[in-house]
Amino acid sequence: MAVGLKRVYDDPASEDGFRVLVDRLWPRGLSKERAAVDLWAKAAAPSADLRRAFHDGGLPWEEFEAAYRAELSANAYLDELRAELARHPESTLLYGAHDPDHNHATILLDALGV
Repeated sequence: MAVGLKRVYDDPASEDGFRVLVDRLWPRGLSKERAAVDLWAKAAAPSADLRRAFHDGGLPWEEFEAAYRAELSANAYLDELRAELARHPESTLLYGAHDPDHNHATILLDALGV
């Protein structure tokens, strides 16, 4: 099983495999057809308060990462998500953020340990 990361705004590709949107909010301006999402795992996304604090610029990356990891450690949904990803040889976690290095999907992928 291989799991990758990709912006949801990038064109879907066959090598994406099972496509999982990991944002709490649906991506602005993107139709469900164009997004080609197989699963919307919003329960794995940062809490609304944490997301707002980070995106509003008031929370530095290091603090966001620590807070999100703490949320993930108490999130029972991660076991369900791991099990679903294990059912597919290729999967891609999709996120809407512009920064490919500083976004919650990178932390989630690490926390999943897949």
